[in-house]
Amino acid sequence: MNEDRRNDDMRAEGARQVPPSLVTAAGFGWRLLVLAAVGYGLVWICTRLTIVVLPIIVALLLCALLHPVTAWLGRRGLPPLAATWITLLLSLVVLGGVGTYIVVEANAQFPRLVTEVQQTGREVQRWLVEGPLHLKTSQLQRYVDEGVKYLETRRGELASTAVQAGRLTVEILVAFIFMLFVLFFLLKDGRRIWDWLISGLGSYRARVDRAGRAAWRALSQYVHGTVTVAAINAVVLAIVLTVLGVPLVAPLAVIIFVGSFIPIVGILVSGTLAVAVTFSAKGLWAAVIFLGILLVEQQIEGHLLHPLVVGRWVRLHPLGIIVALTVGGVLAGIPGAALAVPLTAVVYRAWPALRAAPEPAPAALAKTGQAPSDAEDMARTRDDPPGHDG
Repeated sequence: MNEDRRNDDMRAEGARQVPPSLVTAAGFGWRLLVLAAVGYGLVWICTRLTIVVLPIIVALLLCALLHPVTAWLGRRGLPPLAATWITLLLSLVVLGGVGTYIVVEANAQFPRLVTEVQQTGREVQRWLVEGPLHLKTSQLQRYVDEGVKYLETRRGELASTAVQAGRLTVEILVAFIFMLFVLFFLLKDGRRIWDWLISGLGSYRARVDRAGRAAWRALSQYVHGTVTVAAINAVVLAIVLTVLGVPLVAPLAVIIFVGSFIPIVGILVSGTLAVAVTFSAKGLWAAVIFLGILLVEQQIEGHLLHPLVVGRWVRLHPLGIIVALTVGGVLAGIPGAALAVPLTAVVYRAWPALRAAPEPAPAALAKTGQAPSDAEDMARTRDDPPGHDG
């Protein structure tokens, strides 16, 4: 007994010698390790189920974009099913019209592009021979022959790449159909789906519901703001390409529009292709002019458009955006970089709402004689997830 008591006293004395700050840090440390393990497991599951997870995420983003149309139709007296169908059909018509226009324009202007590229190639070859480099025509021909030989030796690899591209096309088609189904039900029954998801949370239901509504509002505002900024970038640079006389303006504008969904760096990456086409079709000086305007537009987006249109709602610092883009790109490539910023915005807005004190119930407000303000009513209405009752 005395020996056991002595051992207990020694252990208690040893515990008292550990600084409280170290105990706190150790507690935070093992909890962070658990959270990191859970996060890694979730990322691993998502990478294994990309064909399922990615369409659901795209459907959520499109739902945030299209939900105001469905809600507007619902307020005009249309049933939820009819409002959802009209929204989807209008979206498909717009998407199909833009796609058809791009294909027609590309087919019509591609011969012109080939002719201008050949002319630019001859001018570049003449400059390499007659310019300060003084290369010989035989050297240029040798480089061309080596490139052709490289393609010939890689013909088998190109064929296997074509087979992989065909399989990828089938997977994209399946994912697109699945995304349409998810989008349809999110637009029609989004509110009911959300209520079902949080129905079993018991006393935590109110907190999670408030955090979910805050997250949905952040996502909706981010998507609408980003679409506005991307449209401005595409229109401005399309006008510049038209003034310069560059072919394939419509496809290049669409590429710039899609690339602008990745903040700050997306417009530069997507605009590189437009610079290459401008150089191939119109020469060096036209490419330099377009590159200068592209850099100016990127600066305007980063310091004016994005802070005014998106930042005043989402309120993310540019450093936070860069860190989120880097982490998302490392973990999941281009899709990860595209989804990192909206995910960060959602967490940034949902976390304070989740930790806030619970709101008093309507019964408690009635006992105290207080009523929710008009601003609170409007905020709750604005935060409602998509879907209609009925």
